[in-house]
Amino acid sequence: MNIKFSFFTICIVLVSFITTESIAQPFSLSPLGYSYDALEPYIDAQTMEIHYSKHHQAYLNNLNKAVAGTKAEKVPLEELLVAAEKRGNAIRNNGGGHYNHTLFWNILSPAGNKLPEGKLASDIATTFMSLDSLKKLMNAGAATRFGSGWVWLYVTPEKKLAVASTPNQDNPIMDAAKENRGIPILGIDVWEHAYYLKYQNKRGDYLGAIWNVIDWKKVGQNYESALKSPLLKVIEKDAWQALKDFHMVMAQTFHPVEEGNYKPIRERSGEMLDKAKLLSNSKVPASFQSPEITKALNDLVDGSAKLDKLVTKKAKDEKIKESLTKLHDTFPIIQGLCSDEH
Repeated sequence: MNIKFSFFTICIVLVSFITTESIAQPFSLSPLGYSYDALEPYIDAQTMEIHYSKHHQAYLNNLNKAVAGTKAEKVPLEELLVAAEKRGNAIRNNGGGHYNHTLFWNILSPAGNKLPEGKLASDIATTFMSLDSLKKLMNAGAATRFGSGWVWLYVTPEKKLAVASTPNQDNPIMDAAKENRGIPILGIDVWEHAYYLKYQNKRGDYLGAIWNVIDWKKVGQNYESALKSPLLKVIEKDAWQALKDFHMVMAQTFHPVEEGNYKPIRERSGEMLDKAKLLSNSKVPASFQSPEITKALNDLVDGSAKLDKLVTKKAKDEKIKESLTKLHDTFPIIQGLCSDEH
């Protein structure tokens, strides 16, 4: 009897382990860190509970459903967001919702530092003149955000502080942010579910109150992390549109040639030359400015011109492939190594 019971118990444990592993989710909800009523009277307990356990949880659940069984399942959240538009609305909206709310909970505190300190304080003074000026600028961005969205204090790829507002669950990491790219360090949620139970339609009252529970120590920690983050360079490169345009033509012509299909490159060699010229004449982001990259940009123009001339003269496939391969080998000096995700 004891032997049978032990064997049965082991089987149950194994089945439970397998089941747990099979439903493991790539993204999870971090503990709130304080009670639902801890931010009163500025944010009421009922709003906090619904916001955290219902709204945020829904974004998380839908994000995990969106990435399940795909390559995106193993991609870090920030990397998913960099190319959010390309990945579709399910990842854009729910990935943004999960990231934005996680940051939001992190910078709220019932007893946090009420004033920025150190480098953050001095850089706020340099950029915005004063903390009050920053608050007014962010409140104006939040108040004028039509419908739902967020207002952000973020770090640009040039490592400067900036303020921007985004719609829905977008944020500055995303390609959708266009001109306002960077790493958020402070975000204020202006969706109605963040304030409506207490403030009804008085968004301005909510915006005045929220500053009482902003923990500037946490914001300062976010700032220091953002300044050191390699994500800044990733965003900077992704925002270099001329680079992305050339990359697209390269990918859509080189890979077919690898498979023996020369039609795309014979039809688009002129387009590649045009994109190479635009890339060479575009504004080079700060962290990409080096003699090596300047030379590579010039080499892309020269190589594209030679390739286009070969195509115009109807050169043999072997010559086309040799020229295109040389051009392809120059591109990673600027772009870096390509991956399956890009």
